[in-house]
Amino acid sequence: MSRALVCLALLALPGPAWADAACTSARLDLRWDGGQESFAVDVADDAEERAQGLMFRPELAAASGMLFVYDAPRRPQFWMKNTLIPLDMVFADATGTVTRVHAGAVPGDLTPIDGGEGVQFVLEINAGLAEKLGLAPGALLRHPAIPAATAAWPCKG
Repeated sequence: MSRALVCLALLALPGPAWADAACTSARLDLRWDGGQESFAVDVADDAEERAQGLMFRPELAAASGMLFVYDAPRRPQFWMKNTLIPLDMVFADATGTVTRVHAGAVPGDLTPIDGGEGVQFVLEINAGLAEKLGLAPGALLRHPAIPAATAAWPCKG
């Protein structure tokens, strides 16, 4: 079966079934009180990729995002220079637990967006989506970049 068909099959699965599906670097799963969601993600896990981020992209598909991965927890600051689309930023600690959600980052704005202390992962998604889904601190991320030994919601296998 082709990779595209496998991805389509996984997307068609109801919530509990996809929640047990194998993790892949191209998808990030989220769960929280009242919901769960899965996003197709690009991963930015080195300095050059993190610096580029979503700059100059004219759009971001509805169920897509970018996952920023740091080698160790830190206090990241983001800005929207050369970013053309409004974004929500979901900050998470080393366990993949959401610590902060910044809603509605404004395209082109140079004001620093502070992620807070102890952040190791940041998910950028379309603005308004975090509120629509009900994402808040305490939600859990699941992705292979989050070490299974320390993840609050580890990948299986």
